[in-house]
Order: sequence, then structure tokens, then C-alpha cells
Amino acid sequence: MNIRGGRFDLPGSYMQPGLIAWAPDLETINGAIVFDGSIVPPIVGVLGEPVVLHIKNGTIFKIEGGKEATEYKNWLKSFNHSQMFKLAHISYGLHPNARLTGDIVEDERIWGATEWGIGNVGAHLVSGGIDGPSHSDGICLNSSVWLDDVQIMDNGQLINPELKKLAEKLGKV
Repeated sequence: MNIRGGRFDLPGSYMQPGLIAWAPDLETINGAIVFDGSIVPPIVGVLGEPVVLHIKNGTIFKIEGGKEATEYKNWLKSFNHSQMFKLAHISYGLHPNARLTGDIVEDERIWGATEWGIGNVGAHLVSGGIDGPSHSDGICLNSSVWLDDVQIMDNGQLINPELKKLAEKLGKV
């Protein structure tokens, strides 16, 4: 979605600033993703405890945590569709004033957070999209990020020299 240079003067859907969303080569993602901010849907509000997703080749094979992890796992299973256990996209939050509220529209923009989409993949992210019965977004606060084996963010702080200068201008260092 394009905001046409910051102007919202024509009909259509727009995303608020402060978010970079993209779909990496999803099948190459392996490891653990820890949601410690929010998961929308099915959880309403801020998470009470972390939900850990174990990922192999872009697919969730195990979910750990407390009662919210069980609720999330049951919600994903309720669709009886394999796409609901597949990663859909990642977004980087870079809005200097976004705060954790449980509202995904703000949470996904939290400075230094990453947001992972699960399930249906929109055609704006991958050619033709990938059909799934629903979609969910989860927030990882204070993320560490590497691009092409170069770390650019450490625990939610930009460390790449060029990006760090921009963060300083926004008072985020």
C-alpha cells in the first residue's frame, strides 16, 4: 500500500507510517519466534506471558507458553488448514511514538519491534498471494535483526551507523 508521499487525499486503503513490511523467503526461516507484545487475533490486549513459536522451514511445528499459548495454538488448529501454521511476512516497527497497547495497528509500529504474520499471505506481499482461511499478527519487542549477515538492530536499538544517525534525530538512541 502506498501513501503517495504522505498524502491521504484519495479514496483507498492506507497504512500509517512507521512500519516496513515484506515477505522474505519464508521457507528459509528456522528457529524460535517469541511473541512478548500481543497476538491479534485471537488474544485481546497485551500478552500476559510470552508465546514461543518453534519454526522449521517457515512452518510452526510447536507452540509453548502458558494459557495464551494454548489459546493461540487451539485457534490456529480450529481452521484445520496447513497454511495457518505457516509464516506470512515480517514487519519492522520504527515509529518513534508507538506504544504497546494490544491494538495491532499501533503495536506493529513500536520502535525496535518486529511483527510476524501467520496464515494467509496477501498478493501485495507475494505474487498471487497464498490463500489461507485467516491471518494473525504477533509482536516481538526489542528485536535483534540481521540483514545479509550484518546486524542492524540489537535489542530494539539501531546499531548500523547510518541508521543510528537517523534514530538519533528522532531521539531513539
